[in-house]
Amino acid sequence: MKTLVHTEKEHIEEIIRSCDVCFVGLADTDGTPYVIPMNFGYQNGVIYLHSAQEGRSISILERNPKVCVTFSTDHDLVFQHPEVACSYRMRSKSVIGWGEVRFEEDFDKKTEALNIIMKQYSDKEFRYSDPAVKNVKIWLVDLDEVTCKEFGAPHKKY
Repeated sequence: MKTLVHTEKEHIEEIIRSCDVCFVGLADTDGTPYVIPMNFGYQNGVIYLHSAQEGRSISILERNPKVCVTFSTDHDLVFQHPEVACSYRMRSKSVIGWGEVRFEEDFDKKTEALNIIMKQYSDKEFRYSDPAVKNVKIWLVDLDEVTCKEFGAPHKKY
């Protein structure tokens, strides 16, 4: 088994779209890490997230907007030999992206962002009340750098 590195945009986006949760890593100014699972949407290289208007993550982002977003899918425990513990590994695919969070405050753009997030989970059309849109914090992360790996891929047989 080996690890493959993928650089094709279509492959990267396929992995992102197949996930139902991403993990967002933040770092406070004292270096304390904070990682949270979040629902998300993805469109044109931008990750869309939402949260409450206040909280620990918002406080951290106000001090340091840099984040790392991780997606992981297709988990399957595999081995080369059933009696050799070190031959076991988790087969999976992952995408890791880095960027800075910016907050969207425009009402119509927040509604558009909520639609992008919901499109990740449903083909249904949604409507949102004014208070719901006004009270949600919308995060946008332009991915500056992305890596994509497939772990535990079988060796090709010739």
